[in-house]
Amino acid sequence: MAQLMKINQLLHLHVNTIDEEEAKQEYKARISDVLPDRLWIETPMNERTGRLKRLYTGDEVSAFFVTDGGVKNYFQTSVIGFKEEGIRLVALAMPDPASITKIQRRSFLRIPAELEISVQAGETVPIVALTEDVGGGGVSFTCKDSEFPDNVTQVNCWLLVTYKNGTLEHLPFKAEVVRVKTLETGRKIVMLQFSEITDRDRQKLIQYCFEKQFDFRKK
Repeated sequence: MAQLMKINQLLHLHVNTIDEEEAKQEYKARISDVLPDRLWIETPMNERTGRLKRLYTGDEVSAFFVTDGGVKNYFQTSVIGFKEEGIRLVALAMPDPASITKIQRRSFLRIPAELEISVQAGETVPIVALTEDVGGGGVSFTCKDSEFPDNVTQVNCWLLVTYKNGTLEHLPFKAEVVRVKTLETGRKIVMLQFSEITDRDRQKLIQYCFEKQFDFRKK
């Protein structure tokens, strides 16, 4: 996997933290050197503000780099050291190749799943429903006919994701309503496409999808 990451390539980063605002911030850093056990990067810069981000040993980081064809390669890593070479460089642990998830934007995996979702349209009271399916590009859910007006086009949501190891994640996002269909039961199925979601949260949802897909294959 080291050969996929090259010197001078850009790495996109999110710091894993309980601070929700900080977790949303995306940073970019240029790769300075690639070694078998570590990746040396320049000090990350906030893509929105241009400010440098000071990292500390032990910080956990979600990262991705882009390869030919626009394929995003996601992985988890941590800060393991620093050095000065005219500029401050940060060492990230080289991820296990098996842990790197390759995602092409046009081919987001979509899998059947019942997850709790909170959906708010404008200033209305949020409704809580269950998803029908989820994926890296969006989700769909069912609700009572009266709970979701037909004229809604944008919604604010969070999704409660449960992983095999028991970990829970609340993933916030904004979405466009792609389609609303009335079922024979009288309930509605609402199909959403993500309009705003951090790469970090999208990666967590994709990780869940791969876990579920693996379970389906074992059955």
